[in-house]
Amino acid sequence: MKGEWSAARDELVRTVVGLGFPAELGEAAARHLGSPKAMERMTKYLRYVQPDSPELIVDEMLAIRAEIDAWRERKKSR
Repeated sequence: MKGEWSAARDELVRTVVGLGFPAELGEAAARHLGSPKAMERMTKYLRYVQPDSPELIVDEMLAIRAEIDAWRERKKSR
């Protein structure tokens, strides 16, 4: 599991840096997203959309996190 998390984080950071943003932005996004699946989803978004501002990256990261949290709440309430 740890290897999967590290690989997903590294790929996210590489993608963020490839778009011209600092690695710290990718590392912060990875920490906030928290799971390999969420990081992979974020990486796919970055590759497809190629956002031109850090705000767009943060907005998508927050949207992904909100969807995950809402899904967990639905599962918990069942």
